[in-house]
Amino acid sequence: MLARFAKLRASRPTARAALSALTGPLPVSRSQAIGASERIAAVTSLLSSLEHLTTPDQKRPGGLNDWALARYGVAHHGRPLRKLLDIVADERTSRTLHAARVAASAALLLPGDSRARGAANLFLGLSGALLYPTHRYGTDGSDQASNLVQTATGLARLAPSPAAQDALVWYVALQSNLSYVVSGWIKLLGKDWRNGSALSGVMRTRTYGHERVWRLTRRHPRSARALAHGVLAMECLFPVLYLKGGLLTRPVIAGVAAFHVANGSVMGLGRFIPAFTAMHPMVAYTSTPRSHPAVAGRDDRMPAAAALLMAGAATAAAALAAHRSLRATDHAFGATVTTRHGNELAHDGTVSRTGEGPVAVLVHGLGALPAHFSWYAKALNADERQWLAYSRAGYGASRRRAPTPYHLGESVDDLVDLIEAAVPEGRQVALVGHSLGGELARRAAVRLGERVHSVVYVDSSHPQQLDRSSQQGANARHVEEMIRSTSVSLRTGLGLLMQTPAWIRNLPAPVRSRAMAEYADHRVWTAALREWRAAERDFRSFEGPLPRLDTHALVLSAQHTVDRDPDHLLLHKDLADAHLAGRTVRSTVVEAADHDGIMTDPQLACEAARRLVAFLGDTTAVPPSATAGQPSATAGQPSATAGQEGAR
Repeated sequence: MLARFAKLRASRPTARAALSALTGPLPVSRSQAIGASERIAAVTSLLSSLEHLTTPDQKRPGGLNDWALARYGVAHHGRPLRKLLDIVADERTSRTLHAARVAASAALLLPGDSRARGAANLFLGLSGALLYPTHRYGTDGSDQASNLVQTATGLARLAPSPAAQDALVWYVALQSNLSYVVSGWIKLLGKDWRNGSALSGVMRTRTYGHERVWRLTRRHPRSARALAHGVLAMECLFPVLYLKGGLLTRPVIAGVAAFHVANGSVMGLGRFIPAFTAMHPMVAYTSTPRSHPAVAGRDDRMPAAAALLMAGAATAAAALAAHRSLRATDHAFGATVTTRHGNELAHDGTVSRTGEGPVAVLVHGLGALPAHFSWYAKALNADERQWLAYSRAGYGASRRRAPTPYHLGESVDDLVDLIEAAVPEGRQVALVGHSLGGELARRAAVRLGERVHSVVYVDSSHPQQLDRSSQQGANARHVEEMIRSTSVSLRTGLGLLMQTPAWIRNLPAPVRSRAMAEYADHRVWTAALREWRAAERDFRSFEGPLPRLDTHALVLSAQHTVDRDPDHLLLHKDLADAHLAGRTVRSTVVEAADHDGIMTDPQLACEAARRLVAFLGDTTAVPPSATAGQPSATAGQPSATAGQEGAR
C-alpha cells in the first residue's frame, strides 16, 4: 500500500511536467524571432521562384499567367505603374528577378545576423510585390504573406533602435492575428462551417479536394464535424494565446501549424506551410510575458497605437458609410411612386406626355443598380427613345414599407404600379430586364397585357434555372453566402476597405460616384439577400410551363454565360418560345460578353444596346419623336424632364 502511494506521488511531477511542456509561452528573444521568421519566409520565396523558373509555359501565350491577358487586371492603374509592370512581366526580366530571388533566399537560410540580411529581405519583399500582379494565379495568398514578413524583417534589420524593431515585430504578429480571426469569422457566416459539413465539401472539389480524405469524412461524419468546428474555434479564438501570460501559446501555435501542414499535404497548398508559420516566431515573442528574461525591455506600445488607429479607422468608416448612404438615398432631381404595398420607388428617365412609341422600362438585376443600364440609356437617348429606370424597394433611394414578408410578387406588383403611375396612359412599354429583372419583367408583362409592346431579356433569369441547370442549382448556396457576408461586412463598417469594382470604372464618368455609393450601401445587399431567398423559394417550387405572351421579344445572351452553362442557352430559348407566333421574336448572343459585361463593358454593352435599339425600331409602328426637355445622359443620373405626373 505504501509503495503504491509513493508511486502515485512520484507520477504527479511527471504529469505536471508534461502539462507544462504542452502549455505556457514560447519564449524567444527579439533577434531569435526576427531570424526565425526571415528564414522560414525565405523558404517560401525560394520555393515560389523555383516554381516559376521551372514552369515558364505558364507565362507564355495561352498559359495560366499569360501577361497579354493578365495585364487587363491592372488596366485601371496609372500609366507609369502599367509600364513598370510590363517591364517586370517581360520573360527575361522576370527570369532574372526570380533567379536573384533564389540567390537571396538561399543566402538568408545561412547563419548570420548582419544588416545585409535586411537588404536581402527588402529585395525579396519589394520584388515579390512587383512580380505578384504578373503571376497572381497559383499563389493563393502565400506570396503576399511572405512579402509582408520579409518587408517587415528587412526594415527591422535596418531599424536604428530596439523600439522600432519591436514595433515591426508587433506589426507582423498583429497581422497574423488578424488573418486568422477574419478568416474564422468569415467562415462562421457560412452555413456549411456552422453545421460542420464544410470539410467534406472542400475535400470533394477538384481544385483543393482529396478523394481519400473525402471518403474518410463521409465514413466518420461526427469526427469531420468536430474537426471543422475545431478549425473555426482555432481561427476565431486565435488571440487567446495572449491571455494568462501566454498560457495557451504552445497549443494554439502547434494547432495552427498542424492546420497549415494538413492544408499543404491534403489540399496541395505547399507554400502555405512556410508562408504563414513564418509569422509564428513573432507571435511567440509578443505573447511572452514582459517579465520573462527572453523579452526583457520589449516595447509594447504598438498594440495601443494600433488600437488607436483602428478607432480612427472605425470613425472614418462610419463617416464614409453615412456619407455613402446619404448619397445613395438622395433623389432630389427624380420622382417617386408609392405602390399598393406602400413601397416608395424612386425613378428617373426621359418620359414625357408628348412622346410616341413604347417607353423602355429598365429593370435591374439582383444586387444591381439602375446605373447598370447607363450605356443602354445613352443609346436610347441617341435614338430619341424614351426610357424609365427605377430602383426596386430597398435599393438606392427607394424605400420598402411593405408590412408583410417579401415575395417576388411584391416586386412584380411594384413594377406594374410604377408603369401605371409614371408612364402616360395609352403609351406602351418595352420591358427591358437584366438577370432577375428579366424574370420580373416577364411576370409583369403577363399582368399588363396589351400595354406591353415587347419584353427584352438581357442575360435573363428563368424560373426553372435551379432545377434544369446543374451549375445554377449547385451554386445557389454559395450565392446566398456571398451576399450575406457582404451585407454583414458593410454593416460592420468595412465598406471603407471596398475597392471600386471594374464594372463601376467601366460606367460613364457622371454616374460612377453615385453607383459606388449605392454599391457600398449595406441596404442594397440586404435587399439583394431578401430577393435571393424569395427567388430561390419561388424557383424551386415553379412547375411551369411559362405562360404565353402576345408581345414581341428580344433575348440577349452573354456568350460566357451560355458557353459555361449550355443549359442556360436552352432556358433562354424557352423564354423566346413563350411568345406567340406572329410576333417578332429574336434571340442573339453577344460575343465575348459575360453576365456583367453585357451591361457595363463600354464596347459590349453598346453592342447589346445597338441590337436593342434596332429591335425597337423594327417592331415600332410609330416612329419615335424627341423627348421634352433635356434627356438624361445615363440611367441613374438626375433628369430634369417633364412627365413626372402621377408621382407620389
